[in-house]
Amino acid sequence: MTDTGLPQSPRAIADAYFKRMDAGQDFLDLFADDAYVVFPKHAPARGIEEVRGLFGDIFVLFTSVVHEIAYFNHISQGDLLVVEGTTHGVLADGTKWRATEGLGGRFCNVFEIRDGKIHRLHIYLDPDYGDADTARYPWLSAA
Repeated sequence: MTDTGLPQSPRAIADAYFKRMDAGQDFLDLFADDAYVVFPKHAPARGIEEVRGLFGDIFVLFTSVVHEIAYFNHISQGDLLVVEGTTHGVLADGTKWRATEGLGGRFCNVFEIRDGKIHRLHIYLDPDYGDADTARYPWLSAA
């Protein structure tokens, strides 16, 4: 931790991001003011206010989400940290998912962390957590 109370190592910063998100706590202080965040099916966010808006749009989709941090894979090179992992939780409509029991809930995030702040975050996942997109993917209805 720094004297500001923020985590210092890239892995600690990424883990703090996931832990705070899961607990419903503010995590935007982990981001640089000019951060750039990409989430599937959402316009990219540039700058902390757009990042706040992006996460606000996403969070209304869930009642709860848990990132299974103990099982993450981390790959680090320079300013980049790749985190591969799984989640489980409940969507706002009551649909439950668990990565180990269905198709949703697997993700890979690419963080660019410099000077103790997240400058870039690309989130790679299938946002169809409940496997409901059967019109375009008919094999889901057989699962």
